[in-house]
Amino acid sequence: MCVKKLGFGLMRMPLTDPNDDSRVDVEQVKRMVDLFMEKGFTYFDTAIMYNGFASQRVAKEALVDRYPRDSFTLATKLHDGFFNSLEERDKVFEDQLEQTGAGYFDYYLLHGIEASSLPKFEKFDCFNWLLDKKARGLVKHAGFSFHDTPELLDEILTRHPEMEFVQLQINYLDWESEWIRSREVYEVAVKHNKPVVVMEPCKGGTLAKLPEAAEALLKAKAPDMSAPSWAIRFAASLENVMVVLSGMSNVAQMADNVGYMERFVPLTPEEVALTYRVADIVNAQIAVPCTGCSYCTDGCPMQIPIPRYFSLYNEDMREDLAEKGWTINYTNYNKLAQSFGGAGDCVACGQCEQICPQHLPIIEKLKLVSEHFDH
Repeated sequence: MCVKKLGFGLMRMPLTDPNDDSRVDVEQVKRMVDLFMEKGFTYFDTAIMYNGFASQRVAKEALVDRYPRDSFTLATKLHDGFFNSLEERDKVFEDQLEQTGAGYFDYYLLHGIEASSLPKFEKFDCFNWLLDKKARGLVKHAGFSFHDTPELLDEILTRHPEMEFVQLQINYLDWESEWIRSREVYEVAVKHNKPVVVMEPCKGGTLAKLPEAAEALLKAKAPDMSAPSWAIRFAASLENVMVVLSGMSNVAQMADNVGYMERFVPLTPEEVALTYRVADIVNAQIAVPCTGCSYCTDGCPMQIPIPRYFSLYNEDMREDLAEKGWTINYTNYNKLAQSFGGAGDCVACGQCEQICPQHLPIIEKLKLVSEHFDH
């Protein structure tokens, strides 16, 4: 399982309509795929719900239909929210093969395992089911993505040593987080000698757009390096990391990422220490640690664009509002609220909190967003 350490996450692709995540700008994605492949990168990651359920279809159109099958590796996933029987579980896989046209998957993951979802994966024998897919040549490598405690990860890998790799949320902001515990879950994977695929290296864009004081620290050290480059190189510098996924949203981001990852140079101990200083600055200013994965939005009965509102709120919380009084984010919020539900429209059904990989108190945070923008 040796690949270049940058993977293309097909979950934040460019759009032709900013109000519809499924309206992907496929022609731009094709240019991004071409640049990625041209520079020798091969790992692509998709899933059922990414980009408003369009990701697997786009993978076929932009990648599978245009390149020889043995020239790239494709990963996709089985999420517990899409099956309630053995037949539905099997149908998901059949649909994925049809949607992607891939013929087989190089990497297949049981998606987003945590304490609440593990019993369902075990009830429907998904671990053995995945091994059967591998034995039949439909899957090359079997693994799972994980959002929970290091203790639970240790239990799972002890019980299922047949799993070949694990996908973890790792970034320098979450490295010592009491909630995400990136360092500790990474160390469990190392203990079990499992290669790691990294998700959310930029924390959903948080580490791509840093506070001025944090950005100044990095620029003083390496003026030509972008903020995302520090985040991705932090994760890629870890010894057991196989590939770092980046959810790139345009050709410019792709060009930046392949530029420094083509001939990857790990961070020095001094540079790693610098990222910890940056993390302290960012953590002091972030109001809602949302990664923008949008898992919460598809089932929202009020169609509230939760991650977008959190992003606007976080931006304003970094501002000196006593001095400014108004920011462009008020206008941006009102524009979104014309097409979607407002933050104050939340009915507290709780479906968003059940699916949130970050385990955020979304209902409570939406109240804060509403108090800020609706009044």
